[in-house]
Amino acid sequence: MLITAGRVLTGNADLTDGAVLVRDGIIAAVGPRPDIEAQTSSGETRQGFPDSTLLPGLIDAHVHLVFDAGADPVATMQEASDEDLLEGMRKRADQLLATGVTTVRDLGDRGGLGLRLAREITAGAATGPRIIGAGAPVTPPGGHCWFLGGEVSNADEARTLVRRNTTDGAKVIKVMAGGGGLTKGGAPSWKSQFGAEELAVVVEEAHQAGLKVAAHAHGTDAITDAVTAGVDTIEHCTWMTEDGFDLREDVLTQIVEKGIYVCPAVSPHWRMLPRFFGEEKAAAMFALVQRMTESGARLIAGTDAGVQRAGFDGIVGALSFYEHLGVSRDRILAMATTEAAAALGVGDQIGRIAPGHSADLLLVDGNPLEDLSALSAVRAVFTNGRQHQAA
Repeated sequence: MLITAGRVLTGNADLTDGAVLVRDGIIAAVGPRPDIEAQTSSGETRQGFPDSTLLPGLIDAHVHLVFDAGADPVATMQEASDEDLLEGMRKRADQLLATGVTTVRDLGDRGGLGLRLAREITAGAATGPRIIGAGAPVTPPGGHCWFLGGEVSNADEARTLVRRNTTDGAKVIKVMAGGGGLTKGGAPSWKSQFGAEELAVVVEEAHQAGLKVAAHAHGTDAITDAVTAGVDTIEHCTWMTEDGFDLREDVLTQIVEKGIYVCPAVSPHWRMLPRFFGEEKAAAMFALVQRMTESGARLIAGTDAGVQRAGFDGIVGALSFYEHLGVSRDRILAMATTEAAAALGVGDQIGRIAPGHSADLLLVDGNPLEDLSALSAVRAVFTNGRQHQAA
């Protein structure tokens, strides 16, 4: 299949009147239209979009397919049977795909349902983005998201859970380094749940299995311990303390030097944060993210889809937060494509339009380098070369 477009954003270059040749779901060639047309055989399908932009499919690096984004997603999940829950997860996966998201990292699962859905999508039995799933997150007894089944009391139990998730098909390990507001009666967001030595056990076991570790960490102490333990990504990274915020420059320097990725998991409805937290606190939170971007920290895009008010159609709204902070549009696109793919350990497979990469592509009207909202004007989405028309 030959796809031509008025503009092709490869992740490395901005091509005017470009073309992509796809064979067996893999990108065979990309470049100026005349050059790629010359490599196309007469029997191959051709599609032309002279007024559109073709770019890599978007990556949402922080979702929870098991939650429905309702007023009380935990209660809804707990009341649902596995089959009803899985059916809802299929619909949410479809919704993500319709917005141009071709890969998600699912960071919290009940009973391996997200891993089951990942297998269905890979087999073609369901439609949706590629799912890099974590299974049950590692948490202490009664800890954040204990209801997902990942409670551990000691190092041996932590190792056993990592091995079980790996056997079940997990592609990443999630550990709750600190508390969170989603868990009623649990540790507050700023409070640590594990120390650096305990986190290091999880990191060691995961890395031995070839898996990366994503650490949920709002609190400054939890962030510090996660960095010391050598995690691969820090989720939220809001630098909270019991009475405010405390970004430790020495820890931020380590994040940059160690190449640890940060996924702030910004809500698509970030403009509402001043209403919930107050103008002063919201401004402080925004400033912390801006400081991390300025420091050279490698930020990636995530929406926390599934929690309250975070639907599965919010990737563009979440990206607009970074534009509000003054981040360049090319860097924002990288956060949702090339950088996210690298953070997830699949940069050699997705995140760019390059020969040998999977044909996970997004076709939109307009130019997102000039107007980020063009990402909402979806014309078609391709996963492994299979086209999904926009609704």
